[in-house]
Amino acid sequence: MPTSDSTAPRVVSARPEMTARLMAETGLDEDILTALVHRFYAKVRADDLLSPVFAARIRDWGPHLDRMVAFWSSVALMTGRYHGAPVPAHAALPVTWDHFDRWLALFRATAAEVCPGPGAAHVIAAAERIARSLHMAVQDAQACPHAAPALR
Repeated sequence: MPTSDSTAPRVVSARPEMTARLMAETGLDEDILTALVHRFYAKVRADDLLSPVFAARIRDWGPHLDRMVAFWSSVALMTGRYHGAPVPAHAALPVTWDHFDRWLALFRATAAEVCPGPGAAHVIAAAERIARSLHMAVQDAQACPHAAPALR
């Protein structure tokens, strides 16, 4: 959805007014989020700690990257493009807080490289909340492997 500037990139959003406001406040758009996701996951794939976790589960990176762009579009710009369930997808992973901490370090660095200042702060704050939430789900799953993950 374009803002009042006709040169602004089009963004498909279920909440166009909210998306336009967030784009104006953060400087983020779909192109920036796409660059963020692609650069970030290139770092993840090269990381000694994280790459084995991802390599064991993702064979075709194209669809995964598309899904992650939709995820971050939904998180950062409230577009509603992502229709997945991240907690169950992550709950059974063989990871510890060290993995999440490394994931956050790479994400923070990439956001600072790719996003304008307010946009970087916006996606980093979301990433920190997401990491804590997913870590809690992993801990619950490891403590009780046959129970459904608790969503706190």
